[in-house]
Amino acid sequence: MADTTALTGTAAQATNAVAGTNEVHTPLLNVDLWPTIDRAYLTFGMDRIPWLRDTHFLGIPLWQYLASFLFIFLAFFFAKVFDTLARVWLKRWAEARKSQVGEMLVDLARGPVKIVVFVIFLHIGLTVFQWPAVVERWLSNALKIVVAVSITYSLLKLVDIAIGTWRQRVETQDGTGLNQQLLPVVRKAVKGVILVVASLLTLDNIGINITALLASLSIGGLALGLAAQDTVANLFGAVAVLIDKPFKVGDRVQFDNVDGVVESIGLRSTRIRNLEGFLVTVPNKTMGNTTITNVSQRPNIRTIMNFGLTYGTTPEKIRLAIGILEEVFKGHRETHDCLVAFNKFGDFSLNVMVVHWWKGTVFKEYLPGMQELLIEVKRRFDKEGIDFAFPTQTVHVRNEGGFSEPVVSR
Repeated sequence: MADTTALTGTAAQATNAVAGTNEVHTPLLNVDLWPTIDRAYLTFGMDRIPWLRDTHFLGIPLWQYLASFLFIFLAFFFAKVFDTLARVWLKRWAEARKSQVGEMLVDLARGPVKIVVFVIFLHIGLTVFQWPAVVERWLSNALKIVVAVSITYSLLKLVDIAIGTWRQRVETQDGTGLNQQLLPVVRKAVKGVILVVASLLTLDNIGINITALLASLSIGGLALGLAAQDTVANLFGAVAVLIDKPFKVGDRVQFDNVDGVVESIGLRSTRIRNLEGFLVTVPNKTMGNTTITNVSQRPNIRTIMNFGLTYGTTPEKIRLAIGILEEVFKGHRETHDCLVAFNKFGDFSLNVMVVHWWKGTVFKEYLPGMQELLIEVKRRFDKEGIDFAFPTQTVHVRNEGGFSEPVVSR
């Protein structure tokens, strides 16, 4: 029977194999995990039973088979126990904070806890068995891959939880559809980085040299970046537009020779339906560098109107006209503000200027509303006998005896 020291060293080496391979490595922190564990704790004393110790199958004592199966059973059992305990404790923690995010984190943490506990006990059970070196290396690598997949899956789900929380916060703050374009891009990018890093770390831990792979990826990334400069510029332009939010889908924008309604914001371009009905596709790098006027973001619609009265209008009638205009425009329920003043003597009229601000920004509501106001002004002016001026011209005809009476031409 082998001594306790030899078995302890073997167990410690096998247990620490989860973090390495059979090759010689220099760990950052070398800790002996099994310095005081007696052989009986690993073999359950079955190696002291003569018929189990002396009976061999395929050259291996029978007690090693039984001990390995027992550790596999314990791996399932303790994984279930720790999963139950984690569910109870984490559930209490989430209920104490009354957070939906906490409940999602509870469900997320249960899986990795179960798998890690299972792998630990399974690894201990498998190390009791005298495996060939090749089989032992494959089992160790397989357990590393299982742990890596579990942790990677948890990180990916954590990204989904974080993005979901961000989505709710964005909707609460501005109520826009920003998250519909930006958040899926962020989620895919972060998940892609996690998958690449996890794959490289896993390959390194199972003994595969990733130096050459990293060099190849660097060269390929450089070549791809040089070949796709415009694509990358458009992608960053899209991110800048979505973060800065100069406009959103449904807004009317004006810049350069484009005037229309934004229909979609993609990764490469922004599509705008102009006022003539044509679809204009603008690269996002242009959208990120140009000056954009967002017509839809104006708080109201301003209208400047000039009402020309004939020069025969008396001052009293001018004051009456101003009063009518103030009453009609300022009294409307959709009027935000209004200024009315007799501001100049025109070429053929006395000009009364009206500056009116409409409360809403919906053009389809503004047009019929303004129409009703102007019809009411016309009706009130006709009732009071106030005439609108129109372009006129006075012509003086000269004859032999002098000037005749002026002739007014309209």
